[in-house]
Amino acid sequence: MTPKDADFANRLADAAGAVIRPKFRGNFTAETKSDASAVTEADRAAEAVMRKMIEDERPGDGIIGEEYGRHNESAGRQWVLDPIDGTQSFVAGRPIFGTLIALMQDGWPVLGIIDQPILKERWVGRIGAGTTLNGAAVKARSCAGIEGMSVATTSPHAFDADQSDAYLNVITNAYPKRPYPIYGGDCYNYALLASGHIDLVMEAQLKLHDYAALVPVVEGAGGIMADWQGNPLDQDSDGTVIALGDPARLEDVLAAMGSSETGPG
Repeated sequence: MTPKDADFANRLADAAGAVIRPKFRGNFTAETKSDASAVTEADRAAEAVMRKMIEDERPGDGIIGEEYGRHNESAGRQWVLDPIDGTQSFVAGRPIFGTLIALMQDGWPVLGIIDQPILKERWVGRIGAGTTLNGAAVKARSCAGIEGMSVATTSPHAFDADQSDAYLNVITNAYPKRPYPIYGGDCYNYALLASGHIDLVMEAQLKLHDYAALVPVVEGAGGIMADWQGNPLDQDSDGTVIALGDPARLEDVLAAMGSSETGPG
């Protein structure tokens, strides 16, 4: 990965945003895919413009896209694209979706962008460098323990029964008096965590295009991302995701997931 890769990724985000913005709260077609998720013409058009740029300017690289699948799968460098992460929010007119762009090297995320094209907020993270929001450095915040953590998830309905139990155990520990976690947000939650506004995000059933770009953003801000067993995230991860602003709290969260009697960390 080179600085030119980051410049190129920013141009990809610019191109996607130019396609998405005119459709937001406007007229567009939408449909439901086989996995019951929503897709719009904006999703497809944004991914198409990014794919063409990659094929034209980085012909040796591969592509993994949510809408149009894989290209050049044997390449060691893969661009992972989610043109609109949070399509339901886009359809509902809520500007908390984002365009996700990741560069993976040999299966590991090394560069990530979370771009909110309506608010014009862009988080860029690179392995070995700090995360920025619109060019200014950002930093995740530390926590004394689980109690008092700000916890977010897109929807608790995405968890299966066992996952719901683990998530609710964490909520019991984080909010011992009044359980008011944050719901909704998709990738925007991770961006807010990188900027020090949220402490913990828990998700499950995610695919590679959902999480690859998040890893460099969160970790470049001093946070940590892992699966629900505490393992680093790569192309073969199981779709469970923990994002923490304070890496020192990972063991506390993993312990709390196993028992509602854990108590504050």
